[in-house]
Amino acid sequence: MNKRVFIIHGWGGNPNKDWIPWVVLQLKRKGFEVFAPFMPDTDSPQIKPWIAMLQKIVGDPKADDIFIGHSIGCQTILRYLEKLKSEQKIDKVIMVAPWFILTNLENDESWIIADPWLKTSIDLSKVKPKVNSFTAIFSDNDAWVPLKENEAMFKDKLDSKVIILNNKGHFSEEEGVKELPTVLTSL
Repeated sequence: MNKRVFIIHGWGGNPNKDWIPWVVLQLKRKGFEVFAPFMPDTDSPQIKPWIAMLQKIVGDPKADDIFIGHSIGCQTILRYLEKLKSEQKIDKVIMVAPWFILTNLENDESWIIADPWLKTSIDLSKVKPKVNSFTAIFSDNDAWVPLKENEAMFKDKLDSKVIILNNKGHFSEEEGVKELPTVLTSL
């Protein structure tokens, strides 16, 4: 049985966008069983439907499962893990452009969509013991994810290994990010 990897795209994203198709291909070549679902209502993501989709795709979590998220996909993974029973554990979580704090959203509609994600707390003391290791990958020029504040929170609250890349923006193909080898080396 191959190790399972679940990749959750970001807000406005899909599994055929940004660096995700490249990572999926590389992981399949290495023998991983990869799941990269289309998340519901991607342009207006909501917490409950996104967690429900992840629960449906994962089924029973396995101790060697790996989760990879992009932006709001990281939030989804953490919220999913918070709801697992205490004895349920997974191996790794790799987060690309993860956040607890956002900045520079374009308009009021964006803030309305982000608001529940920002204000509905996650009990990270329930999340941390369910995962062997966390890695948080940030860019030094992400317009939406302020590096200093988010980096400190992921280090302090989840004991994440933090990787900071130069000039990757929010890790989108519009910013030239179609491959992300750092995700693979984080495995």
